Order: sequence, then structure tokens, then C-alpha cells
Amino acid sequence: IASLSMDVVERRISSCYAKPPWIFKGRQEFFFLFSFVAFQERLKLALYQIHLVKAATARAFIPKELRLVEAFGYTLGGFFLASYDDSPAGVFDELVVIAGTVWNPPTSCAWAARVLVNSDEACHHGRKEVGLPSQVARFSKKITAVPKGKRERTFGILDTFRLGTSLSHPEDMVEVKVSEVDGAASADICSIKFRSDEMEKKLGNWMGPAIKMSLPSFSGNTKYFPNLLKYSCHLQCRVRPVRPAVVSHPLDNETDSEENHTSQELHENERRLSVAVMLSKPIIALEFKDLTMQVEAPVVV
Repeated sequence: IASLSMDVVERRISSCYAKPPWIFKGRQEFFFLFSFVAFQERLKLALYQIHLVKAATARAFIPKELRLVEAFGYTLGGFFLASYDDSPAGVFDELVVIAGTVWNPPTSCAWAARVLVNSDEACHHGRKEVGLPSQVARFSKKITAVPKGKRERTFGILDTFRLGTSLSHPEDMVEVKVSEVDGAASADICSIKFRSDEMEKKLGNWMGPAIKMSLPSFSGNTKYFPNLLKYSCHLQCRVRPVRPAVVSHPLDNETDSEENHTSQELHENERRLSVAVMLSKPIIALEFKDLTMQVEAPVVV
């Protein structure tokens, strides 16, 4: 009876996605980082930030048959943070931790180490249909005032364009905390902090050029979907540079040490290494506005 009940629940959850492609929309912000504007008037957002990730950390997630794209011991990973106001699963938040980039001639594909969503429907669909390592999570958002003239170190290519300089006017600090939920228990993944959108003051109403792009990704090789899959996300948006967010975790020092993980169970090990990816150094951040994302049906590799 329990098994039959679970099958009925899973069919009901999956039915909201219908047939692919699946369309996701954000009312305002989609980027390789996001800004305070995304939270005003309850607007929705999404975020993609590119980091230099240690190759040794990335290899812990990537199947042996795939070749990691790396140089000098590092690969390109990072994270994608989104808040959807229109999707097959309705309104939900998502954090995708990207372990690294793998080679798939004639191009390359991203590999997701962990996908955290605050929607049971989205979690089930990610696991069973797209082969993603999805987990249910809790997202909490807080805005606090920053004293005038307070300086903060910035990172990445934005310093080259003087878009990461210190601030001399009052702003707000936006903080997003993400915790993985497993029944009654929860585990903190990270805290993501960023200033209100100083770009608006420096660049005015300039939204950047309109672009179309495709982001191919590998997935699968999980207990829910053992086959190796490949799928694509087609994006239409406007893009411009912004400052990287600051990511932190209560156990930063412990997370950086992979030697401490050998006695941990696999799930906890993967969670800690996912945090290590989040804590790696950002190199570039781009804001996506007016974005529509179309996810194609995965194909077995």
C-alpha cells in the first residue's frame, strides 16, 4: 500500500512538468551574479558566478569516463542561483553548484555537483527526469543596512573595469542563506552576500546587449538515474558585468581540507565538497536581465 501511495504521489508531482521542453522565466534578474534590485517589489532573480575550482575537488563528482577541462590544477566551476516566478513547478528557488567543466568535442559541458531547491516537485523532476543530484533545501533572505563609507575587498575581472571599487554612499547588504533539508534535520550549505546594485548608479539604465546562448550540461550517474545524460538550456536575455558575491560557510577551514572527509559517508562527503566549490575564488560575474530559459529533454549518452 505504501509503495502504491508513493507511485501515485510521484505521478502527480511529475505531471506538472508535462512534456519537454520546459520553460523557466524570471521577472527581472538572471546573472552570473545578482543584485539588490532583484528583491525589490518581490521581484525574482537568478545567478551564475564563475569560479576557479580545484581540479581535485571537481573530480570527486565527475564520472571517470569524462575528461575534466583543467589548467594548472584548476577548472571552471561556480554556482547558479535562481528564483523562478514562472516554471512547470511554479514559484521556487534553486541553487546549482557547478563542480567543473568537462570536455565534449567540439565543445565543453558543465557538471552539477549538487542542486538545491525548495520545491518537492522540482526536486523529484530533477532526480527522475534530468538525472540531477537534487536535494530539498531552505532559502532564507535578509537585507541589512551597510554604514556609509565602509570599504570591502572585491575580486575578479570587475576590478579591471573599476566596477569593484569601495563604496562611499549608504547601501544595503543582501544575504541569502541556503540549508539542505533531510526530514527534520538540516545542514547549512552557504551564505551568499552582495551589495545593492551600485551598477545602476554607475551605468544608469544601460542593460547590456541582447543575446541568445546555449549552455550544454552533463547529468546522471546518480542512484536515481544511473545512465549518463546530456541536456541543453537555451537562454535569451540581456547581459552586463557586475561585482561577484561573497560566499561563506561556518566551517570554511574544515571544508577546504579534503583529507578530513575520508571517514565520512558519501552523502556528507559530497555535501562538504560542494561547499568547497562554493568557497572557491570567483573570477567573473555577469548579470542577466529579462531572461527566458528553455530546458530541452535529456538524451542518454
